[in-house]
Amino acid sequence: MKAEERWQARFRAPSMTLPVWARQAPNRALYRSNASGTWEIYAWDRTTGVTRQITTQPHGTRHAALDPTGQWIYWFADTESDDLGIWMRQRFTGGPDEPVAPDLEPGQPGGLALSTTGVAAVSLARSSGFTTHLVRPGEPSHLLYEHTEAAWVSDMSLDGELIAINHSEHGDYRHPALRVVKQCGEVVGELYDGPGKGVIGLRFAPTPGDRRLLTLHERRQRHEPLVWDPKTGEQREIWLRDPGELTAEWYDDGRALLIIRDDRARTYLHRYDLAGGGLTLIDTPHGVIDEARPRPGGHVEYAWSSASRPPVIRSSTGHVVMNAIGPAAPTSVPVEDLDVAGPGGRIHALVSRPETGSAPFPAVFFLHGGPNLHDADAFNPEVAAWVDAGFAVVRVNYRGSTGYGSAWRDALRGEIGHLELADVAAVRERVVAQGIVDPDRIVLSGTSWGGYLTLLGLGVQPKLWAAGIAAAPIACHETSYEDEVEGLRAYKRSLLGGSPAEQPDRYRASSPITYVERIERPVLILAGINDCRSPLRQLEKYVDRLAELGHEHEVHYYDAGRGALVVSERIDQMGIKLNFTRKHVVTTDIA
Repeated sequence: MKAEERWQARFRAPSMTLPVWARQAPNRALYRSNASGTWEIYAWDRTTGVTRQITTQPHGTRHAALDPTGQWIYWFADTESDDLGIWMRQRFTGGPDEPVAPDLEPGQPGGLALSTTGVAAVSLARSSGFTTHLVRPGEPSHLLYEHTEAAWVSDMSLDGELIAINHSEHGDYRHPALRVVKQCGEVVGELYDGPGKGVIGLRFAPTPGDRRLLTLHERRQRHEPLVWDPKTGEQREIWLRDPGELTAEWYDDGRALLIIRDDRARTYLHRYDLAGGGLTLIDTPHGVIDEARPRPGGHVEYAWSSASRPPVIRSSTGHVVMNAIGPAAPTSVPVEDLDVAGPGGRIHALVSRPETGSAPFPAVFFLHGGPNLHDADAFNPEVAAWVDAGFAVVRVNYRGSTGYGSAWRDALRGEIGHLELADVAAVRERVVAQGIVDPDRIVLSGTSWGGYLTLLGLGVQPKLWAAGIAAAPIACHETSYEDEVEGLRAYKRSLLGGSPAEQPDRYRASSPITYVERIERPVLILAGINDCRSPLRQLEKYVDRLAELGHEHEVHYYDAGRGALVVSERIDQMGIKLNFTRKHVVTTDIA
């Protein structure tokens, strides 16, 4: 298989998320897959083995849920892929779609919680603020919660009596508080650990009548599980000696927790018995687990991949549970870990080298989005495509990334962009010094926050990069703030200490458009015309400045919102990136 055929085959290979089953009907499950060429929602009857495609939106479907009884599938309809829409539902066994709350105006999705009684809690964000409504089938919706600061529903007890809502009424979206209320709005309990210490609601206990709520706190500078009874106020912190960030899931009987631990770009699973406090490591392959849940009976199913091996749905019993039907993706190369002393502490980076050729290689610094995400030892068709084309790929978990503790994640408070790029520059210096990459042939690239850092890096570090490729970037924070969704506005206020009117200098200093005149290298920009997170107007403002200044640039607009859920569009974009690099950076033939 030629290099071009190989990288395209990775994008085309059917993939799927972990099937999530109904609590009281575990043989009924729901998952997302790109088997049709677009990421859509599928139902799976585990008893009969029958799968059925539920959604057929033009640009794909991101959000879906299955109610605890397994009777209804809920999915979010935003036909323009702009995150503006309504919740729909359909019976698991098939039938027409129907709106969940016909009386609610469209909004951006902020969470959905379902009960065994048919009552749903729906959170939406609009320009007026954030709301959570109670919805009963056949009845008008009832406003349960409303605030101008960001809030979202986390979960609902099985009987629908209690609803958990994360909120940022204190003004810090990144470190929310947690409130549990009754259907009438009466407050049952509140958890708030103070400034810089968020509490995140996960799931109520899986057994009827059990009011315990599984949450995450960060009292010890990382996310750790906490079991909380909001009625009695009793709290039980789950502490592990092992390093890394933690999250958790209930076992089916409510007597144990599945602890999911992310440490240095890999994932580890543990069973924690609540009665005795015993901790058992669950044997899993070396790599990354995107999702994991315990099945009735005690075994665990999880979605696994590594940089070299494509995704697969596995079981802790040792067998493969399910894979999307179709040819598997070609394998790629493993990653190497790199630790670099940076200006804010030790930086962890991942390096992927081509199997052929010799160092120093041309390279792509591929920056992750978020910023509250991180790169990991997981399968990535784009990274593999660059490697096939002869590039080393360097990924940096810069300050602001998750997975390395609260202090590392929160380092961006008050200043964004420049701190991350200082870490990227430190890693660049190391890989050049070690002879891994050619300093004259390094491309800076990224999507979303990574795209923003790419545009900023071309302006503030013009001598370090041979070219830039920015997908769905923010180019002007002030203009973007005027057009973007309410959740992102709240996020930016928490990052920069206020709105653009309150902190104009911070917004200006962090915006790529401030430094556009310093750019020396060609730039490729890719943008969705319906993107509500990286709005088009602020980007067009930046592109107009590039044109006025005569800077070499190319722009690819595509008909979607944030990212592309259509496989053919992703392949087209990868081809555009490779051709751009062939034209401006590498003169020899690449795939």
